Amino acid sequence: MAYVTTVPSRGTAPAAPTGVLVLAGTPIGDTSDAPPRLASELATADVVAAEDTRRLRRLTQALGVQTTGRVVSYFEGNESARTPELVEALAGGARVLLVTDAGMPSVSDPGYRLVAAAVERDIKVTAVPGPSAVLTALALSGLPVDRFCFEGFLPRKAGERLGKLREVADERRTLVYFEAPHRLDDTLAAMAEVFGPERRAAVCRELTKTYEEVKRGGLGELAEWAAEGVRGEITVVVEGAPESEPVTDPVELVRRVRVREEAGERRKEAIAAVASEAGVPKRDVFDAVVAAKNAAVRSPRDGKGLS
Repeated sequence: MAYVTTVPSRGTAPAAPTGVLVLAGTPIGDTSDAPPRLASELATADVVAAEDTRRLRRLTQALGVQTTGRVVSYFEGNESARTPELVEALAGGARVLLVTDAGMPSVSDPGYRLVAAAVERDIKVTAVPGPSAVLTALALSGLPVDRFCFEGFLPRKAGERLGKLREVADERRTLVYFEAPHRLDDTLAAMAEVFGPERRAAVCRELTKTYEEVKRGGLGELAEWAAEGVRGEITVVVEGAPESEPVTDPVELVRRVRVREEAGERRKEAIAAVASEAGVPKRDVFDAVVAAKNAAVRSPRDGKGLS
């Protein structure tokens, strides 16, 4: 086999090597859960971008590591402004380590903008896998884990929160949410209203920490428990919707389309989604919507139709 070696032409400087963006998972509680590679990356990175530099300092002290690179803050408030600066450092050959307060960057934490910008510039992105509150809570919940979806934080406003929950009311996969302790009771009450008080769930609190607790039960029961006050970092795992017979009642089909439209979906997409979740042809849903619209035109005082 012949090998051909390409020699750069005279006067042509070799391309400058680009750096590497490293997303590093950090402990969600117990610092001894830190992946072994984390200490090495902290000690050798050219730039360490941290969600909270004070927490980073506590972490390095616990791991017995001294950072030698430049440490900068990278949090929700400055993420947009600081991303270009970090991308330029990467383009110049720097090894940039991104860490958040707990868990994996980009998962309900800063990081997505930087990853997207690095990918756009064809800069290598890699990761130091680490602890995950999502997977830990899912495994401890006692609920089905073969299929699940992560929904992050729900909106703070009650109406928007209900709208988001209604969007997944018929979701068959197990649902995972993050929630602030002072909003937990309202969130569980809203879930009980939309999903039903008997739908099984688990509230995972202070995972891997001293006061770790997993409270399991129906959503109604858990809402009453949370009303007494709950502290700590919270992850909520909710059982998916049970299998059901195809929905053929035109009134119910129209109601589901209306709920999705009120949540911001276009009618075409809402009809397709309702048809899929109800197990009926899209034409059946479309015909029901048209019939309801025509009925509303004939009886304008009837507020149950679609405009």
